[in-house]
Amino acid sequence: QVQLVESGGGLVQPGESLRISCVASGSMPSSYATKWYRRPPGKEREFVALITIGGNTHYAPSTEGRFTISRDAGKRTVYLQMYNLKFEDTATYYCNLNGVGVDAWGQGTQVTVSA
Repeated sequence: QVQLVESGGGLVQPGESLRISCVASGSMPSSYATKWYRRPPGKEREFVALITIGGNTHYAPSTEGRFTISRDAGKRTVYLQMYNLKFEDTATYYCNLNGVGVDAWGQGTQVTVSA
C-alpha cells in the first residue's frame, strides 16, 4: 500500500514562487506516474502536471512554462515548483500516484495566492 504526504503549501502574493512536495512511502509499483492535481475553491479537481518513473513530464496548458515537476527517486519525493503564481492558482493541491494496481492520493496542501 502506498501512502502520500504533501507539504509546502502556504500564502503567497501574485508573482511569487512556491515549491510543494509529495513524499511516498510503502510498497511502490514497478511502473507508475506521479501527478499533481488541484481543486480551486468551488470548482472541480483539475490536472496540473505529471512525471513518469522514467522522468517524462506533462503539464496542463494553464501551468506549462510556470510550473516545473521533478522527482528525487532516492527520497521518494516529487516536487512541484511554481513560479509567477496567479490568483487563479489558489487551490488545494493533491498528489496522486497511479500505477499497476495502485491509485493513491495524499491529503492535499493548500496554496493561496492573495495580495
